[in-house]
Amino acid sequence: MRARVRRPRLRRLAAERGSVAVEFAVALPAVVLVLGLAIGAVVAAGVQVRVDDAAGEAARLSARGDDPGAALGGVGGGAAVEVWDAGELRCARVTAPVRLLGVAVGATAAGTSCALRDVDG
Repeated sequence: MRARVRRPRLRRLAAERGSVAVEFAVALPAVVLVLGLAIGAVVAAGVQVRVDDAAGEAARLSARGDDPGAALGGVGGGAAVEVWDAGELRCARVTAPVRLLGVAVGATAAGTSCALRDVDG
């Protein structure tokens, strides 16, 4: 009867058993953090685009004599518009909080635009 001899290579692999799980457990929070930051950046960029569009629409509406608040429909809750005259221009500034999963993250997106006032009517 021959005795079974374990090779050194197999012993080394047996000693490292579970190391992949430990490395995964250590790296997972970092991966989740980076993914969360990337998603947050995309959300913030989307809010900025909507705020810029709303500022342009609010300036045009106000220049025609209409309510600039009507431009805030696509921006979301907590948005505000400020309108002022600058010579022949009517300018509007729209601000809105940046929200991630429905929670304000402390950042505010702002957009400003101006339009030529309607002097005829």
